[in-house]
Amino acid sequence: MSVATIPLALLFLMALFCRAVLGQVSYSIPEEMAKGSTVGNIAQDLGLDLKRLKSGKARIFTEDSTEYIELDRGRGLLFIKEKIDREALCAKTTPCALHLQMILENPMEMYTITVEVTDVNDNAPSFQKKEFRFEISESAVTGSRFMLGRAVDADVGNNGLQSYSLKPTDNFELELHNQADGGKNVEMVLQKPLDREKEGLLNLKLTAFDGGDPLLSGTVQIYIKVLDVNDNAPVFAQRVYKATITENSTKGSKLTTVSASDADDGSNSHVTYYISDTVDSHVAEMFLLNHQTGDLLLNGQIDYEKSSRYQLDVQARDEGGLSDSCKVIIDVLDINDNKPSINILSMSSSISEESASGTVVAMIKVNDPDSGMNGKVHCSISENIPFTITSPSNNFFSLRTEQELDRERESEYNITVLCSDEGVPSLSSSASLRLLISDVNDNAPVFERRSYEAFVLENNTPGLSIFTVKASDADSNQNARVSYILDDSAVNGVPVSSYVSVSADSGVISAVRSFDYEQLKDFHFRVKAQDGGSPPLSSNVTVRIKIQDQNDNAPQVLYPVQTGGSVVAEIVPRSADVGYLVTKVVAVDVDSGQNAWLSYKLQKATDRALFEVGPQNGEIRTVRQVTDKDALKQKLTVVVEDNGQPSRSAVVNINVAVADSFPEVVSEFSDFTLSKEYNDNLTFYLVLALAAVSFLFITTVVVIISVKIYRWRQSRIFYQSSLPVIPYYPPGYADTGVTGTLPHMYNYDVCMTTNSRKSDCKYSTLGGQSVLVVDQSFSETLQRTMKENNLLDDPDSP
Repeated sequence: MSVATIPLALLFLMALFCRAVLGQVSYSIPEEMAKGSTVGNIAQDLGLDLKRLKSGKARIFTEDSTEYIELDRGRGLLFIKEKIDREALCAKTTPCALHLQMILENPMEMYTITVEVTDVNDNAPSFQKKEFRFEISESAVTGSRFMLGRAVDADVGNNGLQSYSLKPTDNFELELHNQADGGKNVEMVLQKPLDREKEGLLNLKLTAFDGGDPLLSGTVQIYIKVLDVNDNAPVFAQRVYKATITENSTKGSKLTTVSASDADDGSNSHVTYYISDTVDSHVAEMFLLNHQTGDLLLNGQIDYEKSSRYQLDVQARDEGGLSDSCKVIIDVLDINDNKPSINILSMSSSISEESASGTVVAMIKVNDPDSGMNGKVHCSISENIPFTITSPSNNFFSLRTEQELDRERESEYNITVLCSDEGVPSLSSSASLRLLISDVNDNAPVFERRSYEAFVLENNTPGLSIFTVKASDADSNQNARVSYILDDSAVNGVPVSSYVSVSADSGVISAVRSFDYEQLKDFHFRVKAQDGGSPPLSSNVTVRIKIQDQNDNAPQVLYPVQTGGSVVAEIVPRSADVGYLVTKVVAVDVDSGQNAWLSYKLQKATDRALFEVGPQNGEIRTVRQVTDKDALKQKLTVVVEDNGQPSRSAVVNINVAVADSFPEVVSEFSDFTLSKEYNDNLTFYLVLALAAVSFLFITTVVVIISVKIYRWRQSRIFYQSSLPVIPYYPPGYADTGVTGTLPHMYNYDVCMTTNSRKSDCKYSTLGGQSVLVVDQSFSETLQRTMKENNLLDDPDSP
């Protein structure tokens, strides 16, 4: 069989379709083509590039479940996927065509494809019955007609049923009658009277021919029994009966009544009614004809969408074998009994939020098999959504964006498409479409606060988590992934990264070093939050860290200065009155707040009843009048304590000399110096002995460990302690009060011996006070000199 395809490319732009239907093309192919046969070059006929077919994901859409045609996107050809039987596909309908749509995406486009399937002569005519039997009276007049069952040929046109042949033709000839449906009824007409006596049984052969090439035919046998005299045939009152019925009428509904009369008497006048064998069996089964009354009843389900008109051939036959025929035409009235059918031709599962208005989201085809207004459909969607639905062509609808989209406002839409017909009552169908809005990076991260402030105690451990900054991004996925970055800046000339660090993922700010409030009280820096979009968006926030003070510094006594080898003594004259200012303890605390609030109290005193310390200012004053009974040497221990929790303190020892003359002070404090020197020497030797024992013990332990590890490691331990000594010289203290204590200036002339190498005298004056600092070696020299002078002045001495 030669295969011929006739491409009829009819590519044209259709402005009415709003770019939804861009063109159409038609092909003509014979039925029964082999699988894989080429239908046509769709790319060439539509003027499309092969790349466009691939990028647009071109595909064929058909309303039938069977896919007869497939598309080769690589070559742009249409192929036969399944063998096409025109008779199964279209029956008697001509022309027979497949209506396809080719859908392209990005952007969405649709092309209409019509494939006409032409008939080949592959079906021979056939009769519904294997044989026909008649009983005909010998008195039947010439011209009597006898309806024969017509043949059926599934082919159409020239390949369909064309002619009949009857053999032998001694008594009968054939007469054909065209029908409204294009068929031909066959009647056998008596041409020569029958003679039962000559031939009581006739055997005829009826042959049906089509017009195909090669010629095909079908045959059926006709058996005729010749009866005796019945010379009047039944006659119908009407040649044509018409009836109307609405579809979906109940079974048993009466359509009409046919009636025929017979002029004979007796049994020859009794008429019975039959549906002719010329009616297709599936049509005859839908109706029931009462053989006695002629009532035509509905026996099946009537569907307007399957057939809107039926034609029945009815026979009336008497008992003598004579008959007549008539037609019954039944028109079916449509009712709105079919909901619109919604088919999604193509749909985007997601769409970018930056898509332009008018972007096609989905293409929909809606079918309603009802007729007239019952089959007219309009579609709508939910309100208050940025979409609209339009109809670019009959039964086709496109869903488009109507406004700008914002994923942060609405990340997805569940769109309900409602399609209703215009019947009464109206029927409708709906379909739900779920559309995701894909994100673009159009939102920068936003911090929860405009600025952050945190507090951390000084002396913290490095790595301590101080607090967390938090930023959120309204975008999604990678565009919403926030990373935290420490901006480059400096604190006191040092990079801020040496003070704090920030976790890129969590935003936790941690201390890199231990802070000291006395060196750094606060600092600030900026943290940047950056998302993972392309290009990335970011925002900044200022973070201020305030160091909180801890009581980690003990008070420092600035005055009186504690010297290692000299004795500092404050001189109080015996004539001092109550409230006499002896000296003032001056101390500072480098901490802040209440940790730096200092209080002074007298811890020890030779005579507690003589002196007191101001708790706030540290001034040491006399409580009572100094008397001659008071000891010359007074030692006071003052504790300076801060207000921290826990508190820290410092102790200062003050030597006070109650004397009116300098020699008294020197003689008294020389003994004190010797005693102190003895105590100092004893302390030195104890410390030295303890250090020696500790050294020997450590050395022994090290040697034992070294032996146990098989001399794997030898170590020598050296202990060296070096503490820098920073000299501090306090400011001069001046008594600004009006008490007038220590108003006198004391001047001393000291004569040195020639053999005194370390003789020294230090004299200090602070305001109205006189402070004598006596070196230990000098005190001995001074005593010897004073004794020699006394001997020289005393003539009685030896």
